[in-house]
Amino acid sequence: MAEAAFKMTALETPAYRELPQNIEAEQALLGAILINNDAFYRVVDFLKPNHFFEPLHGHIFEVMGEFIRSNRIANPITLKTFLPTTLDIAGLSVAQYLARLAAEATTIINAPDYGRTIYDLAVRRELIKIAEDMLSSAFDAAVDCAPQEQIQHAEQLLYEVAETGRYGGGFETFETALEEAIDRAAQAYECDGKLSGLATGLKDLDAKLGGLQPTDLIVIAGRPGMGKTSLATNIAFNVASAYEPARQLEGAPTPAAGGIVAFFSLEMSSEQLATRVLAEQAEIPSSSIRRGEIGETEFSRLLDHRQKMRRLPLFIDQTGALSIAQLAARARRLKRQRGLHLVIVDYIQLMQGRSQRAAQNRVQEITEITTGLKALAKELNVPVVALSQLSRGVENRDEKRPQLSDLRESGSIEQDADVVMFVYREEYYLKTKEPRPSTDEHFTWESEMRDAHGKAEVIIAKQRHGPTGTVVMTFQGEFTRFFDLANQTRLPQRSE
Repeated sequence: MAEAAFKMTALETPAYRELPQNIEAEQALLGAILINNDAFYRVVDFLKPNHFFEPLHGHIFEVMGEFIRSNRIANPITLKTFLPTTLDIAGLSVAQYLARLAAEATTIINAPDYGRTIYDLAVRRELIKIAEDMLSSAFDAAVDCAPQEQIQHAEQLLYEVAETGRYGGGFETFETALEEAIDRAAQAYECDGKLSGLATGLKDLDAKLGGLQPTDLIVIAGRPGMGKTSLATNIAFNVASAYEPARQLEGAPTPAAGGIVAFFSLEMSSEQLATRVLAEQAEIPSSSIRRGEIGETEFSRLLDHRQKMRRLPLFIDQTGALSIAQLAARARRLKRQRGLHLVIVDYIQLMQGRSQRAAQNRVQEITEITTGLKALAKELNVPVVALSQLSRGVENRDEKRPQLSDLRESGSIEQDADVVMFVYREEYYLKTKEPRPSTDEHFTWESEMRDAHGKAEVIIAKQRHGPTGTVVMTFQGEFTRFFDLANQTRLPQRSE
């Protein structure tokens, strides 16, 4: 019985613990604003009425804000008629309380510090509220509420507090936006590749895209066998291998080049993905690696490349049928723990929506997923590359090059994506059309095969911030590797 009582008291919050607050800081800030209304503009960007612990102080701050924004003077005389006249504050009326706040205020220099103190304490109270809600929901969870959903909800709330728990946000002036635009242009100008975004390591593609832009949703689509997963793994490896951490003046870590990559592989296992990367870098066919058809020299080459790549900042999540909520929660967690500069999802059609209603309508579910991916890109301020399958309609026409209308559930994907790229290989289709040998058609076919061999087209069908067009690249199928066509030293050997 004593043990049960001990367990009960251990879970209860002690009655003497009060919520963190600082009434004196609130009074000092209000007094500073009353004697000089300019102090209001030093805190209004991050401080709101609900951040005050004392409701009356929040109400006073709100009324003062309305006065100041309408170019009227906010002082004890002008404010008193807009506050409750019958309120008794330790024996003082509202007018007397306002007069005392103004009389005891000394300077406005410390107003931002008072504001930050009030805000920080409000964030701490919000954390306590989230913790209490977690405790209550864990005790009184509904039958159909899985613990995993509670974890995801708590992570989302904590992430929102962490990301909004900064002194900033809200509207920006156009001057500030212009400065950011010039900074981005200067970054592109000073960069060797003249890029404003994250370099993919494929120069011809970067020249068209300007790199992968933060907050963009980039969709790479294609029919099975075209190499869209290979292109995604190539980009992931190039970005991760180029990663060079640096530090800004204020101490916040930012990459000088490359970045930390999160790869959500819903189709392949992490081992299969690693085999692809190893095959690409060691120039050993992945099929030979899987079947063990390699010699001692090739195996030594694999070990050497493993040693070089073992510290690569490339993180793989191989969970199948991942929901958009789970994916977002894991991406947020990685960003806070390690940092994050690029998210890759392979592929959209293998994901699940949040709600059961959406799951009953596939088009609605895909809409929910693509909207969620775009929102995640903006929330984390990173590019999100999502792979997508194309419908079988491509196979039923003579011209096999894909179009935007070939996207499965194309309405939402085409609408939400900032960039849509198709991977197309003419060689793939020509192989299935070989005519009878020793005929004119066969000679023509051989000529077309020579022209198409080892080539791939990346068709940029949509780009919000730049031109559309086609980038012709070299593709080595045995190594699942893309690289720039102009790089003649790395062209694949042709089998005549």
